[in-house]
Amino acid sequence: MRPDLADVRLAAQVFAPHYVEPMAMVTNRETPLLDAPAGEPLAMLAAGDVFDVLEIASTLSWGQRRGDGLVGYVANDALDRAGAAA
Repeated sequence: MRPDLADVRLAAQVFAPHYVEPMAMVTNRETPLLDAPAGEPLAMLAAGDVFDVLEIASTLSWGQRRGDGLVGYVANDALDRAGAAA
């Protein structure tokens, strides 16, 4: 969560002005998960990793990597909708 936004699944545990339903996306190539929009890489996401998007901005999406729950920013052009045909 961030001070302004949280996953709706956390609504019973934390307060946030806005709650959102995550949108499952899949990475289409290896790409960094950043700690801030112009920040440092926290980890590398492999092609095919699922990333639950909570906010989409102009060039980056903020969300959570499935599996370990690591939160950060990913380039929008590295993400495709889960289940979309290639």
